[in-house]
Amino acid sequence: MAKRVLVGVSGGVDSAMSVYLLKEQGYDVVGIYMKMHEGVNHVENVAKLNRLSKKLGFEYVIEDVEDEFRKEVYEYFVESYKQGITPNPCAMCNIKIKFGIFMGFLEKYGCELAATGHYVRNDGEFLYQAKDQSKDQSYFLFGIKKKVLPKILFPLGEYTKDEIKKLASEIGLDEFASQKESQDICFIDNSYIDVLKLHFNPERKGKVVNKRGQKIGVHKGYSFYTVGQRKGFNLFKSHKPQYVIGIDAKSNTLIVGDKKDLEKKQVFLKGVNLFIDDKVFECEAKIRYRAPKVPAVVKMESKSKAVVNFHEPVSGVAKGQACVFYEGEKLLGGGWIRGGR
Repeated sequence: MAKRVLVGVSGGVDSAMSVYLLKEQGYDVVGIYMKMHEGVNHVENVAKLNRLSKKLGFEYVIEDVEDEFRKEVYEYFVESYKQGITPNPCAMCNIKIKFGIFMGFLEKYGCELAATGHYVRNDGEFLYQAKDQSKDQSYFLFGIKKKVLPKILFPLGEYTKDEIKKLASEIGLDEFASQKESQDICFIDNSYIDVLKLHFNPERKGKVVNKRGQKIGVHKGYSFYTVGQRKGFNLFKSHKPQYVIGIDAKSNTLIVGDKKDLEKKQVFLKGVNLFIDDKVFECEAKIRYRAPKVPAVVKMESKSKAVVNFHEPVSGVAKGQACVFYEGEKLLGGGWIRGGR
């Protein structure tokens, strides 16, 4: 009998083509649409799924996970900004929802395997960067538990986005092939500031200080800024370019300094998840999704904390972002940045 696989479907081209490719490979496919946030047009998405299920011949189910999403992702996002931390909701959603709660539905629907439309490759033991480097999502998947890797399929890992769209058109799924790319954060319609306004006042003006604590300007609200930013705040007099090097949410203060002050040779992590057993290892690390991979040595301090020592200083280290480890294209793990020096 064909293996039964539960596929996360959203109404987009990536999940639609994941269903198609898995059916072509002979799997018995069940789609699952998880209602995660009320701001998403679920009616439109489900209508698309109805048309897709009839065209490709598969069944799908709907699960409401709004409460879990609100607690694990949405509230985490808001609380991070309250604390002056730059959150990474997509990585958190993958950990808690897309490969957390989602995996719990396998048994409910009699499935042996799970699949999603992420651009990443999986050999059952490690994850690898996707063929399409511009769409690679391995960075956001550092927190998946190693024990579930043998149960997950990523049908799009060996394709580029252009190839997927072209194939979708060729098989008559033009509705999906021609639609716009989905936005990065599903619960933000216009600006993340609009979301924050529902919970606190992110537009409370505050002071800008230098490294010595001297007030040298004003800002429009610390939530508008992240480490490394050099625009958007007003200085009292002409200075050479100043960059945000710290955020003190409690006193509503931005700390700024020279570009050199952004450089860190050490980063401290919490919530570390590894696919290897080594306590000390060489790797290439990324401190942000779009940052380049740079050589580093990781030393585990405990089961979930680590120190990353970079061979050369890196700039733009922000609390709340993920630092992710690679060996070539192989994903070794990662953790959440709690500081640096």
